[in-house]
Amino acid sequence: MHVIRINAKNVVYIILAILSTSVREAHMGYEESISNYAINTNSTPAYNIRKEQYGTCPSGGLCSELSIECLTCSLNQNCIYGATYNANCTVLSQIDCVGKINFAKPYICRYCYQTEKWEHDCHQKNSCSSVASPRQYYRTNCTVKSNVLCLGRRKFLKNLPCNWTGGYRWSTALILSITLGGFGADRFYLGHWQEGIGKLFSFGGLGVWTLIDVMLISMRYLGPADGSLYI
Repeated sequence: MHVIRINAKNVVYIILAILSTSVREAHMGYEESISNYAINTNSTPAYNIRKEQYGTCPSGGLCSELSIECLTCSLNQNCIYGATYNANCTVLSQIDCVGKINFAKPYICRYCYQTEKWEHDCHQKNSCSSVASPRQYYRTNCTVKSNVLCLGRRKFLKNLPCNWTGGYRWSTALILSITLGGFGADRFYLGHWQEGIGKLFSFGGLGVWTLIDVMLISMRYLGPADGSLYI
């Protein structure tokens, strides 16, 4: 019978061998998992990788229905004003859409500031009087709508007539003037507070002021105090 003598040195060698084996197995398992992940990642079909939405351009829609901001279109700078042409358009590379990415879009030869009023949107202002004489105008920023092709900058300045409304109804003002005009109700409704107080304490100027206001409102000569138009 052989007796195996184990001293402290042999014990150290045995522990180091066990640890080194465990480390190798763990490292081999890690490399195998990384390799499998790389295979699975690289095996993903290209058509399943969708592009992210770019700005205001929707993803997954028809390419031909995208707005002008999502396209690159070549327009003829030497075109004849008012004539209709076809522009070659290409979808931006950042956008994912369905259909052909190259197609033609019709447009009228004109600059963007020459588009009709229903073809662009302008920033409305209420810092002017709509009932002033002569008529007042104000300058504001306008932007061509996304479905309109035109030459030049799509944002431009334009002079617009002052014709904003504050929500006052002509029919309401006229009814108040006929029924409660002697108490200044029409003037109070339109925002003419000082005249309304004077009309109230004078009982409508003994009826004369009331009659005059009925005529002025019926002819739309007397309007809201803020300078806006009736609805």
